[in-house]
Amino acid sequence: MILKKSLVCIMLSIPSALLLAGTSDKNVSNIKVPSSNLSLEKALQMMKKNNLELKISKFDEQIKAYEAKVAQGHNYGKLDLKVQALRSNDAGNIFGFKLKSREANFGDFGFSEFLTPLGSAIYGASQGNPPEDMSGLLNVQPKDLNYPDARNHFQTTLTYALPLYTGGKLNQYQKITKALEHMSQLDTSKLLNEKVFQTTKTFYDISLIEQYTINLTNIVNNIEQLETIVTSMKEEGFAKEIDQLEVQARKAEAQTMLTQAKYNKELAYQYLSFLLNYKVDSIQYINGLAHMPKINREEIQQNNLDIQKAKVGEDITKMAIKLQESNFLPTVGAFAEYGSSDNQLLNEFIDKDFYTVGLQLEWNLFNGKIDKNNLDRAKVENMKVQEQVALAKQGVCLQVRKLLTEVKSRDAEITSLETQFNFASTVYSNYQERYREGITSISDVLIKQSKELEVLLQLLTVKNNRNAKVFELTSIINKGEV
Repeated sequence: MILKKSLVCIMLSIPSALLLAGTSDKNVSNIKVPSSNLSLEKALQMMKKNNLELKISKFDEQIKAYEAKVAQGHNYGKLDLKVQALRSNDAGNIFGFKLKSREANFGDFGFSEFLTPLGSAIYGASQGNPPEDMSGLLNVQPKDLNYPDARNHFQTTLTYALPLYTGGKLNQYQKITKALEHMSQLDTSKLLNEKVFQTTKTFYDISLIEQYTINLTNIVNNIEQLETIVTSMKEEGFAKEIDQLEVQARKAEAQTMLTQAKYNKELAYQYLSFLLNYKVDSIQYINGLAHMPKINREEIQQNNLDIQKAKVGEDITKMAIKLQESNFLPTVGAFAEYGSSDNQLLNEFIDKDFYTVGLQLEWNLFNGKIDKNNLDRAKVENMKVQEQVALAKQGVCLQVRKLLTEVKSRDAEITSLETQFNFASTVYSNYQERYREGITSISDVLIKQSKELEVLLQLLTVKNNRNAKVFELTSIINKGEV
């Protein structure tokens, strides 16, 4: 039972993303042709090209790039074309339509109902008639003005608005969106490092499982040889049935562990296929342990992606301070409009055209200290991020030192366990001969065989853990591929 628990520990830590994605080939790739005898170098190239998470991250980069272009576009102003097609019999609208079309005349005011009686009165006065009372004319409601005929109205207008001065607001928006684009690129680089880590580790995991399977197969073969010896000795009366049952039980346990190892190897291949988005059947095994990267403190400070992201965050907070300061400054904009109106679309456009130009200045003088509080908040945020940058630098250096120490500790442990494994194998062979000679019991032989298997599991567990630390260290110092 202890050996089975140890097997669970040694079986390489396949990330939970595979479980979420599923282990079916349908979820791995649409490509049916599997890749055989795949090298690590080729796998990394395929991963960079096909990995779905990387593709999504690159789409995020493109989105941020377009957002930066949107912010830049505000500097060039806005030109709008508006075409209105209207029809109305509203007196106010009709007069306005004619006025905009430069077609208004005195008749539109109802002068036809005013001039006739006025002319008659003037003519009568010229003939010596007594003057008439004309005050009633003021109460006349002219039909032409109040009840005009319905009219069409087409107005075409070009409007251009341009921000001349915003106190630096647009400039800071543009810088911030550009910095966010850079941040998304760093996120993609960090994700790439993670996928390089996972792909490389999976290659080493599969190689370790293969080594474990070979060693475990040898152990099963040794148990089968022991079973043959016990069977032969039982036939000659030198061994008991319980001896044979003990060996068979140990053989069944070892075969179960071998089956579990094969299933874990299959799972590792499925995860590798998931990372590459391409079905992988076999790889080129890697012998030996992962190589330690060269450590340089200055390079770590410069290349580590978490530190770079923290620095970009600090720059963004500085821009945010300037952005809040712009709220205390005025904004100035220019406006120009050109168009033409008529009762027919684009009719006599030049003859009836019009234009309007102007400037607008807007300056907030008081808003309850909202701008001041926003500025103070931005300054505090900047101070906070400065401390986060310092913390990131110290944290990364501490983590690198910790990983270096752990790798050195695992190296020493591996050397010790390799010696112990060789010794346990020798002892098991020796006890097997002793049992053949009747010097020791089958239980003693199986205890030594259990010790050999236990040390093997410990050795592969430590190797796997050591490799994981090396890959993590490589990812932190941003050295790229292992």
